Amino acid sequence: MIETVPVSLGTRSYDVKLAAGLLSEAGAHIAPLLKRPKVAIVSDAHVASLHLDTLTKSLDAQGISHSNLSLPQGESTKSWAHLQDVVHWLLSEQIERADVVIAFGGGVIGDLVGFAASILRRGVRFVQIPTSLLAQVDSSVGGKTGINAPHGKNLIGAFHQPSLVLADISVLGTLTERDFLAGYGEVAKYGLLGDAAFFDWLEANGPALAAGDEALRLAAVKHSVAMKAGIVSRDETEQGERALLNLGHTFCHALEAATGYSDRLLHGEGVAIGCALAFETSARLGLCSQEAPSRVRAHLKDMKMKVDISDIEGQLPDSDGLIALMMQDKKVSAGTLNFIMARDIGEAFVTSDVPKEVLTAVLTDALQSRA
Repeated sequence: MIETVPVSLGTRSYDVKLAAGLLSEAGAHIAPLLKRPKVAIVSDAHVASLHLDTLTKSLDAQGISHSNLSLPQGESTKSWAHLQDVVHWLLSEQIERADVVIAFGGGVIGDLVGFAASILRRGVRFVQIPTSLLAQVDSSVGGKTGINAPHGKNLIGAFHQPSLVLADISVLGTLTERDFLAGYGEVAKYGLLGDAAFFDWLEANGPALAAGDEALRLAAVKHSVAMKAGIVSRDETEQGERALLNLGHTFCHALEAATGYSDRLLHGEGVAIGCALAFETSARLGLCSQEAPSRVRAHLKDMKMKVDISDIEGQLPDSDGLIALMMQDKKVSAGTLNFIMARDIGEAFVTSDVPKEVLTAVLTDALQSRA
C-alpha cells in the first residue's frame, strides 16, 4: 500500500509517495507528468550500480525513453564543476522546459540535480527519487537545492520544488550501517525540534528500526516527511518556522567545512553531533534542564551513532576557528548568527542571543574531550 503525504504550496503542490517496492512502479507514477515520453536521469555511480536497472525497467514498461548520467559518490560532488557537467549534459540531451529530470540518489544528488533543474532554461521540472534515509526524510522534500562553496555548505542554490517525490523504503535495506545511521540523525531531529512524543517513540523503536524492521522504517519516514511537509507548506522560503529544521545544523556545517566535506564526517553524523551540542548550549544558557541533553546523548549512543566532536577522526580547528566557520552559515543576518536552541525536547526556537563566551566554552570542552 502506498502512503501519500501532500506538500501544499498552491500551484507548486506535489505529493511524496512512500512504500516498500515503489521503485519498480516509478514509471507509472512519473508518466502522468510527462508531455512527451522522455526523461533524463542523474544518479551517483553507486546508486546506479544497485538500482538503475529497476528504475529503467519501470520506465520501459510505460514506453518512456531515458538516458542516464552517473556522478561520483560523496559530498564533494556538490560543486561548480559537477553542476556544469550536469547542465551541459542535460542540454546535450535536448531536455526542454516541459520535460522532467530525475534526481536518483541521496541528498547530494537531489541538491545538485534540483539546482541544475532550477537554472536550466530558467526552470525545468524534476522528480526526486531519494535512495538514502537522509534524503527520504529531509533533503528531497521542500525544494532546497544547491551546491557547496569553499566558504561553507549550501551557500549557492535556489528554492525549486520537485513535481513528485518517490521514496522506496526497501531501498534503505541496501545502505551501509553508517549511511543509515547518518540519516537517522535527521529523523531524531524532528522529534527534538517539535514532537516530544515522536522522540519517545524513537527511543522505544529506534534500535529495531535500525536493525531492519521495514514497518517501523516506513512509520518513521512518513512521520518525518509529514512534519517537514507541514512546516514547508507554512513557510516555504524559511522566513520563520522553517528555520527550526536547521536544529544542529550550524554546528554541523562548521564541522563539515572543518573536515573538508570528506567522509571523515557524513552530514547526518554532523547533524546528530550538532543536536547534542545545541542542547548542551541550551542547558548552559539555562533554557532547558540538563536532563534534556543527557537524553539526547543517551539515545544517540543507544543507536551506536556519533555523539561528540571526539568521535570525529583527525585534526580540527580550535573553538575560535569553528566559530569563524559558523559565521559563514546561511542563517547569519546583519552579521549576527541565529541559532536553534531548545527549552526542552520537542520545544526548539530561533534566537540570536547566544553569548560568544558560552559558545566558546561549549566548543572548547568538546574539543578537549578529544585529548
